[in-house]
Amino acid sequence: MNIAIIDSDIITRKKHRFPNLACMKISGYHKNLGNNVIFKTDYNDLNNFDQVYISKVFTDTYIPQSILFLPNITYGGTGFFYDKAEPLSNEIEHYIPDYNLYNEWIKNQTGNTEYYKDYSIGFLTRKCFRGCFFCVNKNYKAVEYHADVNEFFDNSKKYICLLDDNILGYKNSIKTIETLIDKNKPFQFKQGMDIRLMTNEKAELLSNCKYKGDYIFAFDDIKDVDTISNKLKLWKQYCKKTTKLYIFCGYENTVEDLLSVFQRIKILMKHGCLPYIMRHENYVNSKYKGMYINLATWCNQPNMYKKKSFREWCEADIARRNNNCSTERYLQAFEKEYPKIVKEYFDLKFENFL
Repeated sequence: MNIAIIDSDIITRKKHRFPNLACMKISGYHKNLGNNVIFKTDYNDLNNFDQVYISKVFTDTYIPQSILFLPNITYGGTGFFYDKAEPLSNEIEHYIPDYNLYNEWIKNQTGNTEYYKDYSIGFLTRKCFRGCFFCVNKNYKAVEYHADVNEFFDNSKKYICLLDDNILGYKNSIKTIETLIDKNKPFQFKQGMDIRLMTNEKAELLSNCKYKGDYIFAFDDIKDVDTISNKLKLWKQYCKKTTKLYIFCGYENTVEDLLSVFQRIKILMKHGCLPYIMRHENYVNSKYKGMYINLATWCNQPNMYKKKSFREWCEADIARRNNNCSTERYLQAFEKEYPKIVKEYFDLKFENFL
C-alpha cells in the first residue's frame, strides 16, 4: 500500500518546532507492515494514495475542508476534535515512533529543529484529575499509567521529552521518574508540571536529576496563589536552576483575566521565577488583544523581561517603531481606562525582587 502522512500544523503555521507524535507512530506502524510511507507537506494529488492520514494539534490550523470527505482520508487529533478526539488504535499507540519521518522536511528548515532530531518522545502517563474547563483532559478523573520509557526510547537520541499531562499527579510518579533517570539521558517534561503537587521527595528527585532546559510548571488560576506560593518556597529550597511557570490567559475576554496575569507575574517575581504567557485563541476576540500581545512579547523573552519593567519594555518598543505604533495606542488606552492597575503593576521590575 502507498500511505501518505500529513502533519497539518507544519503546513500552515510559520513557527512550528515540535513533531506530531501520532504521525510518527502511524508511520512506524505502516513501515513495519511493509507499506510505502510518504510524508507530504501539501494537499495535492491525494487520490494517488491508498490511505492518507492527516493530523493536527492546534484548532486554529487551517486545512481545506473539502479534502476531509475524500474516501481515502483518515483524520484526527485535538486540532480537529479537541477534548473529544479519538485515541489511536492500541497497536499504533504503543508502536515505537518513526523518528526518521521528518528527515527530508528538516533539510529545508532554518529554525530550531532539535525536537525533530535529538529527542526520544512519548508519554509515561496520560490524563489528569483536575478537570480544568479549558483543557483537552477535562473529561478525565485520574492520571493513568500509559507506557514504559523503553516503548519510545531511542538510544541514538541525545535527550528524552515527555508529554505527560500531569506526571506529579500519578500515584507512582517517583518510581516513574526514576525509570527516566536510569536511562542516563537528560530529559524534560514539555507540559507545565503541577507545582501544587510538589513534595520534598519529588523536589529532591527532580532537582538532582539530569534535567534538560528550564523546569516548567503551570500557574493557571490566581485562586491557587497561596498553594503555589508555598510550593514554590519548598521547590526553591532544593532547586537553584531557572524555574518557569506557564501563565494561562485569554480564555475569558475580561479585564479581570488580564489583571490576574499581572498579579501572577508579580507573585513569580517575588519567587525569582519566570512567567511564560500562554494565550488561549479566544484572546483575539478581546478588547485587550493588544495588551495580551505586549505582555507575551515582554514576558516570553527572558533577557528582556529580566532587565525591563513592562512600562520600560513598551517605551523601548515605541521608540524602536518611531512612535505612533500599536504598542503606544494599547498602552495609552489601557492607562486611561485602568490607572490603578497601571500604577500597581506597570513599573514592577524582576531585578528589584532578587
